[in-house]
Amino acid sequence: MKKRMTKLLSLFTATMMVTSALTGCGSKEEETQTAQTSANESSASVESTSEAASEGVEEFSYPMESGHTVVYWMELNSAASANFLSMDETEFGKALQEQTGIEIEYQHPASGQAKEQFNLMLADGNLPDIIEWKWLTDYTGGPAKAIEDGVVIPLNDIIEEYCPNLKAYLEEHPDIDKEIKTDDGQYYMFPTINGTRESFGGYIREDWLKELNLEIPASMDDWYHVLTVFKNEKGTEAPLSIAWSALITNSPWAYAYGVGGKSFVVEEDTVVYAPISDGYKEFLTTLNKWYEEGLLDPELATIKNTQVTAKIATGLSGASAGYLASAMQVQITAGIAEAPEFSLVATPVPEVTEGVAPEYANTTRGIGAIGAAITTQCEDIEAAARLLDYCYAGDGLMLFNYGIEGVSYEMVDGNPVYTDEIFNNPDGLEQSAALGKYQRASYNGPGIQLADRYKQTLLYENTQNARETWQVEGAVDHVLPALTLTTEESSEYATIMNEITTYVDEWTLKFVMGTESLDNWDTYVQTIQQFGITRATEIQQAAYDRYLVR
Repeated sequence: MKKRMTKLLSLFTATMMVTSALTGCGSKEEETQTAQTSANESSASVESTSEAASEGVEEFSYPMESGHTVVYWMELNSAASANFLSMDETEFGKALQEQTGIEIEYQHPASGQAKEQFNLMLADGNLPDIIEWKWLTDYTGGPAKAIEDGVVIPLNDIIEEYCPNLKAYLEEHPDIDKEIKTDDGQYYMFPTINGTRESFGGYIREDWLKELNLEIPASMDDWYHVLTVFKNEKGTEAPLSIAWSALITNSPWAYAYGVGGKSFVVEEDTVVYAPISDGYKEFLTTLNKWYEEGLLDPELATIKNTQVTAKIATGLSGASAGYLASAMQVQITAGIAEAPEFSLVATPVPEVTEGVAPEYANTTRGIGAIGAAITTQCEDIEAAARLLDYCYAGDGLMLFNYGIEGVSYEMVDGNPVYTDEIFNNPDGLEQSAALGKYQRASYNGPGIQLADRYKQTLLYENTQNARETWQVEGAVDHVLPALTLTTEESSEYATIMNEITTYVDEWTLKFVMGTESLDNWDTYVQTIQQFGITRATEIQQAAYDRYLVR
């Protein structure tokens, strides 16, 4: 085994990658906290971060001496499980063990049974060394309770002693630092640092716009006009087709009204429950008008993403919203197969009032939901920590994002570029499966998802440019960060919101489809208040206030 030496430098490898090396392969996907917007900024970031990682730390190099083994429990993502039974069968898993010198014994719950098996594992009390889980949302009482229960260990001293890569990153990115702490300042997980923050948005048939001499809609009035023309001139049965959940929770038409769907939002450090706001009522009023006039898909309540793709590709619909790779790009490919002139173009979050720019967009905070924690039963804490720290810098960051040099990627003019092993796999693997074989950044795991990696998976100019169209400056300020509720708050909050969420789901659909008149809006709001939304909002506000002073 060739020994690959990696000094303790938190090298933000994203900064080495520039768009010029990716002609025809990439998009300006959301830049991670590691990526910069120019070569000069990139060089400065690398230099400053390297110094931060090296200062005052004893030199250490991978691979570790033999004899280190950790047991790692994680759900096997579909990108890997399509062709492998365990992570250690993938090329990524093999390389990770080789490069770190740490033997990994993976434990994977059966597909669809992760939560059940997680709870059984806790009840049994026989814990692995590392667990990947949604600690914030899927552990009762949250991460602080997981520490209190003796399930996982706080990581403050561990990161300080064994994790220079993550430590340096957190020092340069205090927003991410706050996200992976409990309210009393204890680190609890090695996060997925999100590099695809704005990968969802609206899009429309560009070829139809040109044919009908229409502009890309920039306001809600524009959308009404364009969809009406599509219905009358193109004979579409569903001018706008989109799955119900996406329309209500993620769509640009929701963000236009400053609500962002069925959720809590932040307005100048005040937590607000959007579904009882005036903006939500206006949003539903617009959707009801569109539905009544045949501008929304009549199958709105039940349609699936695959059906949306079929309608878009065959001309039964002319607009939708979805993820760049799994929706917009898939639909372009399907549409071109039907008609070579087919084209989709991204649309911005629309204005409601002319000249008043939108403040909301589909964006996220800096970390993914899943993180890796070290359990209280781990005996080789250094090995576990060194393993989890590996993919935040240097060779580990490259492996996490690109896989194996000379196989899944090549260096071109100093920049990593995926090979045909990914784009035209000789074994016939779909792109997602080929990526799942060689790297982890395409889904989750402890490491940094680089913007450039995702950029290369976008194959069309219009998908490459979509991210810039979907961005709204300051939109992330309206997104609630990773909040930690106390055990008592968590229980009370869940009881209240379970009832409210069900009620909001039912009435939102009724309002849009017209089976319940919007004249009954006050009754709807009063009922939600009776269910306890004021108390639920107080709980969220208290948690947000604690977050601000972490």
